[in-house]
Amino acid sequence: MEDTAIKVEGVSKIFKLPHEKNTSVKSALINFHKRDRSYEMQKALQDISFEVKKGEFFGIVGRNGSGKSTLLKLLAGIYTPTSGAIQVNGSLTPFIELGVGFNTELTGRENVFLNGALLGFNRKDMHKMYKDIVGFAELEKFMDQKLKNYSSGMQVRLAFSIAIRAKSDILLIDEVLAVGDTAFQAKCSEYFRDIKNSRQTVVLVTHDMKAVNKYCNRALVLDNGQIQMIGDPKQATEIYDEINRFSLLEEPEKLMASEDYVESGAKVIKVTVREASSKEERKFFKYGEYIDISIKYRLSQDIKDAIIDIGLRYGKEGQYYFYSTTKYWKIKVGGKKGSIITLNCRLKNIFNAGRFHLVTSMFSPKRGGQLFTMNRRAAKLEMGEPPLSGVVVPDHKINVVTEGNKHDS
Repeated sequence: MEDTAIKVEGVSKIFKLPHEKNTSVKSALINFHKRDRSYEMQKALQDISFEVKKGEFFGIVGRNGSGKSTLLKLLAGIYTPTSGAIQVNGSLTPFIELGVGFNTELTGRENVFLNGALLGFNRKDMHKMYKDIVGFAELEKFMDQKLKNYSSGMQVRLAFSIAIRAKSDILLIDEVLAVGDTAFQAKCSEYFRDIKNSRQTVVLVTHDMKAVNKYCNRALVLDNGQIQMIGDPKQATEIYDEINRFSLLEEPEKLMASEDYVESGAKVIKVTVREASSKEERKFFKYGEYIDISIKYRLSQDIKDAIIDIGLRYGKEGQYYFYSTTKYWKIKVGGKKGSIITLNCRLKNIFNAGRFHLVTSMFSPKRGGQLFTMNRRAAKLEMGEPPLSGVVVPDHKINVVTEGNKHDS
């Protein structure tokens, strides 16, 4: 674990949500002593495993309710896992709730020293840093006013300026890139460039995909408490955007929950799945076989620029085991109304046994752009039992060397 800053192994977090609502102290006492108290079990995180290397700028993204904040609080030690383990190698500073410990009845100056003490600095240290803290926050004229007279933006700027003085091996950051006005955000960006260049370990939780692509070496995508992928920030951005498109389409007022198909400018007209060496279509594939997938789309309008994605989702939770896009392969997609576009994909079956749904969509590359078509159940595939257990079984080799004393027979 010498080059590992954080190691998360099989972590799950379950919250108990009582069905009884307490509206008074009396009702709370009555419900507490009930023998048949009922709870709803909320699975915030399910079997999460990943590592963050030392010096890595690591992003965590996902829509609201995906489990990002729960994961960050687990890493910070605020929550304890229901199961699994978290190892942190080095000192850690969380930027989760800026301004915790501020006293609104004290002045800005007094709060600087109070907050500094909470971070472990003595008064001498804070005197040395005071001018830089106030200058960074751009609050020189307001430091002798009570904090209750500050705007919320001023308070966050002051809190952030104090927090970045903390000297630790690992920083946990929750959306602080959004603090302050444009000029202050530019300062924050410059600070993040500096810590990235200094190879300090950073874990950033954010909805800002520009920040993910700008700063992160790798990114993790969470959805429904499960990891959808870990890896290239650009691919993480694409998956995050797709999850958001699906979540919008699944809102009752926009699409019935039972529907998995959208047609708005294009249509999936044929899907063919076969083993690469055979011309016969089939649904069942043995481990190690190559799968050829062909999807035909008919355009019902002129489309100049689009992205097609393809993926395999597993089980009821719909976790992605495979995902790719034409954007990743730098393939331009478009045509006149009535054109037929065919996407061909070949992949090797390295998956564990199970049933998968083939998912595909065609959409505009612009953020918030049009979704031309989507089919979340384009085909069903079943994978046979692999020779080893695991989510995937990649090509690999094992070598064993035994060293010891040689004995003559």
